[in-house]
Amino acid sequence: MNALAARLGQWLPRGAAKPSSRYAAPASPVRQQGFDQPLLWVAVALLVFGLVMVYSATIAMPDNPRFANYAHTHFLVRHLSSLALAFVVALLAFQVPVATWEKAAPWLFILSLVLLMLVLVPHIGKGVNGARRWIGLGIMNFQPSELAKFAVLLYAADYMVRKMDVKERFFRAVLPMAAAVAVVGVLLLAEPDMGAFLVIAVIAMGILFLGGVNARMFFLIAAVIVVAFVLMIAFSDWRRERIFAYLDPWNEKYALGKGYQLSHSLIAVGRGGLFGVGLGGSIEKLHWLPEAHTDFLLAVIAEEFGLAGVVAVIGAFLWMTRRIMHIGRQAVALDRVFAGLVAQGVGLWMGFQAFINMGVNLGALPTKGLTLPLMSYGGSAILMNLIALAVVLRIDHENRVLMRGGRRT
Repeated sequence: MNALAARLGQWLPRGAAKPSSRYAAPASPVRQQGFDQPLLWVAVALLVFGLVMVYSATIAMPDNPRFANYAHTHFLVRHLSSLALAFVVALLAFQVPVATWEKAAPWLFILSLVLLMLVLVPHIGKGVNGARRWIGLGIMNFQPSELAKFAVLLYAADYMVRKMDVKERFFRAVLPMAAAVAVVGVLLLAEPDMGAFLVIAVIAMGILFLGGVNARMFFLIAAVIVVAFVLMIAFSDWRRERIFAYLDPWNEKYALGKGYQLSHSLIAVGRGGLFGVGLGGSIEKLHWLPEAHTDFLLAVIAEEFGLAGVVAVIGAFLWMTRRIMHIGRQAVALDRVFAGLVAQGVGLWMGFQAFINMGVNLGALPTKGLTLPLMSYGGSAILMNLIALAVVLRIDHENRVLMRGGRRT
């Protein structure tokens, strides 16, 4: 038939219809992608844009006497080094089967607890601005709370898989997990790092809900957590002051104190207008807005790229979160519950932390020390963000293998 079709084709005029497809040679099979490439490229775009904005936000910092010994490219080089290290580790993490992560989940959780304890030990944990959150590793300062987010995520997913048969019973299904999160919370509050505890609590709650915990139990736990955070604020003078400063940052009592960052962030957002003042044109980053390269990077983006830049960043995070959640739902549909809960947990982590950071920068939420995932300066956060995304891409890869008729790994 193929020979006949070729011979007929010689007699057809140019532009005429070709012979019927049933006579044509079968098309070569299209090679399927090994993982979700659009998700990878959106993440890469956020990383590259974050690198550019970190450089823009820090280029003038050596003019400050506090950073007088730093080169103008100091933070750029360190951030680029963190990206390179994180990329290599993420490539290695992608090679690890999801079943191995499931077996390692309890041990990673224990490791994170040990590191959270070590950070409180004098001469081991490093303090900055009154908070002890880092352990010096020579090439970088590692923040155990970032590992704790990933470890709690894996542990919660593994726990729900093991407790599937008793998920309707509160004391046997929920209470042990709540106790584990409470231990992490006590250690984080001792640093103090309430922002990280809030993210971890949301991750654990989300996985419990997605894992099928009874709705009444879920709302009961949510109410307990809300009450706990309200009490933490009520019984802490400096946390109460932060709330009051958030409610009225222009008050002379807070304008040069607890409300200083928020007021200058709002000035940066307002100055940006619709399309911003242009890359590098921010004034607020010139020693007015503290932590412009970490917690308040979005304010610099708003000033230099305006509403258009902020909407683009929000859209990218929204798309990425939905894509990750889709991969998780797909894994659950393939009867890979642990993998599905892990992917959805990563989506909750990225989406919720980005939401909190954006809300703080735009004045919609009280100031909280959380960075913008994938974009803000910070080696530990970048490292754990890329490892988490590598695990999601591995889950997607294994989903595709199963859908093509392959074996589980």
